Amino acid sequence: MTDLPRLEVDPSSSTPPFEQLRGQVVAHVEAGRLAPGDKLPPIRGLAADLGLAAGTVARAYRELEADGVVVTRRRAGTVVADSAVAVTTRVRRAADDLAAVAREAGLDDAAVVEMVRAALRSR
Repeated sequence: MTDLPRLEVDPSSSTPPFEQLRGQVVAHVEAGRLAPGDKLPPIRGLAADLGLAAGTVARAYRELEADGVVVTRRRAGTVVADSAVAVTTRVRRAADDLAAVAREAGLDDAAVVEMVRAALRSR
């Protein structure tokens, strides 16, 4: 098990804190800084460290679990899932496909990003 990379929240960001946390964990998994089996901090502890409500961290963990990035096990806590790398690889491929289709259609970056944000909000 590796040391957990630092997680931070930018209170001035327009991105909600739970989404900042979720994105950082995914990025750490994709970069190999978090590996399958690595344990994330307990919700209350991370919330206290970051000055957030426990519900905010819990939401980030629920989103990560729904995406297959982490699993929560009794007694073991929340750990990076064995399938996490496969999930992030699928998402990266989908993003690459989206970029190719968007370029073929002549869409600019801002339009594509807004479409993705709208899709995430509707989820």
